[in-house]
Amino acid sequence: VVDGSGVDLNQYVIEPDGDGSRSDRVRFLLVARLLRDKGIGEYAAAARRMGARFSQAQFHLVGPYDPNPSGLKKEEVDAWARDGIVQYWGEQRDVRPQYAGCAVYVLPSYYREGTPRTVLEAMAMGKPIVTTDAPGCRETVRPGTGGWRADGKLRIGANGILIPPRDAGALGAAMEWFLLRREAIEEMGRESRRYAEERYDVRRVNE
Repeated sequence: VVDGSGVDLNQYVIEPDGDGSRSDRVRFLLVARLLRDKGIGEYAAAARRMGARFSQAQFHLVGPYDPNPSGLKKEEVDAWARDGIVQYWGEQRDVRPQYAGCAVYVLPSYYREGTPRTVLEAMAMGKPIVTTDAPGCRETVRPGTGGWRADGKLRIGANGILIPPRDAGALGAAMEWFLLRREAIEEMGRESRRYAEERYDVRRVNE
């Protein structure tokens, strides 16, 4: 009936001074409770392979541990950080600085989400999206003016890329797509903000 709970477009804004798309480094970010169902394992696996090939790529993770049986163990996340695969920032009360500093937001969730709030927040802050072709997630990436573009398993839209769930290879390919097309990061980020304004403005959802 409505597109999720919406996002406050006055609280989440584009911050040019913190624009990760202009940095020499390309920072990818995932914000979520540390559950396997969020695709965090696939994110780490893709980061391991990508980091060996692209020295300019960085992979950041923000979120709390969760006692759910599918929760990640601290030892596992610590090992990723120790090996330089993922930079883990713990739970943050205000994630806007992390959004502002990233180039691309990633949520490879593989279960039925509502419309993921973190994706909406990143979109409102002008970030392109990589997420899964799963209910709730797929709606946050819209086709381009000529429809979807296909690149292997990737569905490339106006403001991001959809990938199959549970596929670390496709996730890595999507992140590589942005690394090889740096100019698309800012362009798709602008489309994310426009899409958030058109469809996900919390004021419209509340009405």
